[in-house]
Amino acid sequence: GAEGSTLMSYFSKNQIQALKPKITFSTLRDLQCPVLQSNELQGKPEESCSTEELFEWLGAVLNQVSLDNKSSSFLSTYCCPQPSAIVEKAFLCTITGFIIPEKIIQLLEQLCCYFDEPKLAYWLTLTVHGFADSPVSWRESEHGFHKGGENLYNFVIFRNLDYWLQMAVGTNDDCPP
Repeated sequence: GAEGSTLMSYFSKNQIQALKPKITFSTLRDLQCPVLQSNELQGKPEESCSTEELFEWLGAVLNQVSLDNKSSSFLSTYCCPQPSAIVEKAFLCTITGFIIPEKIIQLLEQLCCYFDEPKLAYWLTLTVHGFADSPVSWRESEHGFHKGGENLYNFVIFRNLDYWLQMAVGTNDDCPP
């Protein structure tokens, strides 16, 4: 209506434009991945990795950290938690921008459909990072972005459609109910 056209003229007058999210795809070859069991959150020695080990490994993969545990000009090293398996091809899709919750739910549903046909993958993940300076937090607390800005959650979806939900919030933030 009339309000919409007034709003659009305000945006165009002030040179404000809508931006589409940036989407990038990459293929990771011969990736060492942790072995997971949907019913083993704590992991089992020599059988499966824990949720914490997966979360740390996933952060390393998403940040393109070398997983070969070889030191060079830095002090720390990282290697994939054990037990692990080499995956010939892993696909990574990154969407950067403002994404509404309905689109995230739609992505999650599409990922669940991935297992409708027989696949070699045992699990997949969807990680959502909020903006560090987001004013949104859980419950009544203000988001404590001045302390670190952690604001993310990760779904790990298994072939049998069991899932893990991992969340990271800042030290001053409340956890969700």
